[in-house]
Parts: sequence; structure tokens; C-alpha cells
Amino acid sequence: MSLTYSLHQLGWRPDYAQHLTLDDFESGHPARVMAVHRSGLIVFSSRGEDAVVLPHNVDAGSGVAVGDWVLVSHEADRVLRVLERHSVLERMAAGGDRRCQPIAANLDALFVVSSCNDDFNPSRLERYLALAFDAGIAPVIVLTKVDLCDDIGGYMATAEGLAIGVPVVALNAMDAHSVSQLEPWLGPGRTVALVGSSGVGKSTITNGLLGENTQHTAGIREDDARGRHTTTAREMFSTASGAWVIDTPGMRELRLASVNPELDEVFGDVASLAEQCRFSDCHHEDDAGCAVVRAISAGVLDARRLDSYRKLLREAAHAQRTVREQREMGRQFGAMARKAMRGKRDRVGR
Repeated sequence: MSLTYSLHQLGWRPDYAQHLTLDDFESGHPARVMAVHRSGLIVFSSRGEDAVVLPHNVDAGSGVAVGDWVLVSHEADRVLRVLERHSVLERMAAGGDRRCQPIAANLDALFVVSSCNDDFNPSRLERYLALAFDAGIAPVIVLTKVDLCDDIGGYMATAEGLAIGVPVVALNAMDAHSVSQLEPWLGPGRTVALVGSSGVGKSTITNGLLGENTQHTAGIREDDARGRHTTTAREMFSTASGAWVIDTPGMRELRLASVNPELDEVFGDVASLAEQCRFSDCHHEDDAGCAVVRAISAGVLDARRLDSYRKLLREAAHAQRTVREQREMGRQFGAMARKAMRGKRDRVGR
């Protein structure tokens, strides 16, 4: 017998109903996506757990994410449509694929996990923070492996300096009492996701929150402090507190998918200095009167931080070009299709 949850327990918000009509409720019922597979989805609703299939026009890899709400038909185990999200964490797909790829949807908080060893990378943390802010999700930096670290204070200070107001929690993922520091973000019906490189302890934290070894774990390699991939798919789990946790595969690089990322939330110091530059279009390189370059020379700003800011700006520009290219390709394809249809009608009319 499958477990049943009320919509409230699943994280339903009253404003979701604003996007549903009376016809929608007569034809289907809301359900939340727990797992995404090539063949379909695993969803939970007030009716229990179900395996459902997607419409042909919805791609399981890019059109739906764990945490999404969908409308499931009363008549068959199939999705009628994906409901509007209140937040979605997404990235530009890896490789040559230029599509935006959703990682998780309808999140209340994002645990950005990094270990206190050679894997700790401030620039990567800034990237995750930018993704969270851009999605409208509250980030929390979680530092792991503190039991193996002699300089926890140094890691904490660096993490706290990345973005004003972002909480930083240092813990031992193997210790239940230590993991309990995350409880303030795990209220009933709330949804959090964990992101970070392989081996930093995401699955161990997930197991600690669930109180069972649901996720397989593996240690890091001692030679380079990098981890082995243990989680291979995104899936949502219920915790004892009534919250929902999404563990994600280790991703060392997440390319920004937004054309206007909220970088000022992460790089407020750089943005503040940029306002003091002589020219509004200053590139912060060798421009005359550049306050940012002057701050680096004076030791007020870390050059690494500016490099990270520039890199994310370049990715945003690339995403913007990609969107324009996709629109142009769609326009050209539409023109070709219309031309072909006109040619067909002309031949028939002869």
C-alpha cells in the first residue's frame, strides 16, 4: 500500500490553484513529481503514489523537473500539463546542447554543499549562489567534513564573505546532531535541494535527514580530494519533519542559463565599486578611472572575485546570444514551412 499525503503536506501553495480552472479540476488532479525517468514520472498526490506518462510534446529531460506540480488525468495515468512554477533551478545543458535544463522546481531553500578540503572553491560557490538568487531561492552554504579539518574558521570566514546575509553552516555529515543544524529550513511541506560536487557529502546529509541509508555514499579520493559520483538521478524524499529533500548528482560546473542573472546579490561589493567608475560602460580591465581595478591594487578587492564576476557575465552574454539564435532558427524554420505549404497548395491548384 503506497503512502498518501495531503496537498499541504506535499508543499502545495494556495496560489497554485489560481492557475487552474474548473475544467482542469473536472479533468484531472494535482500531483507532485518525485522522480523523473525516460519512460515517465513518479508522482505523489492525495491518491497515493503513481507512475504516469508525459504527453508527446513534453520532454522528460528538459520540460519537467523533480518538485514540479502536474495535472494528472482522472481517466488515465498520464499528465495533462505541468503547472506554473514559483521557482526553478536550471542550467544550460552540458556539452553542445543549448537548451535550458531544469534541475529542481518549487524550492524553498537551496543547500550549497562544499567540503573543508582541497575541493573548496569560492568561485564555484559564487556560481551556485548566483543560480539560487536568479531562481528566487534562498541559499544556505553548508560546509562538510569539519571533523577532518584543522581550520574551520578560515573556511567559514571565506564562505561568509561571498554574499552578505547568506547563512553558513559547518557540520559533520556523519553526525546526526551536527546535521540537525539544518532543521530551521526543514519545516513541514517545505522543499530543499542539495547541490555541490561529487563526494562533498550531499547523499550523507540526505541520509542523515531521512534517518536511513536511502542514498548510496562513497568517500573522496585522497590524492585530489575529489569525490566519486554516487547519486545518479534527482529524486525527492520526505523527512521526519515533513520537509522534502532533493539530492542531485554531483555537478562541478553549472553554466548560467539566465540572460539577466542576479549577480549583484552575490557580487554586491563589485557592483558598488563599479558605480564609482568614471565611465558607465567601464569593462573593469584597463579602463581609465576604473574604481574596481583601483580597489584591487589597493588590496580592498580580491582579483579572483572580479575574475569570477567577469566569467559569469560572459556566460550570461552567451545565454543571451543562444536565446537570440534559437528565436532566429525558429523564425527561419517557420518561414521554410510556410513556403513549403504555399508550394504544395500551388501544385494542387494546377
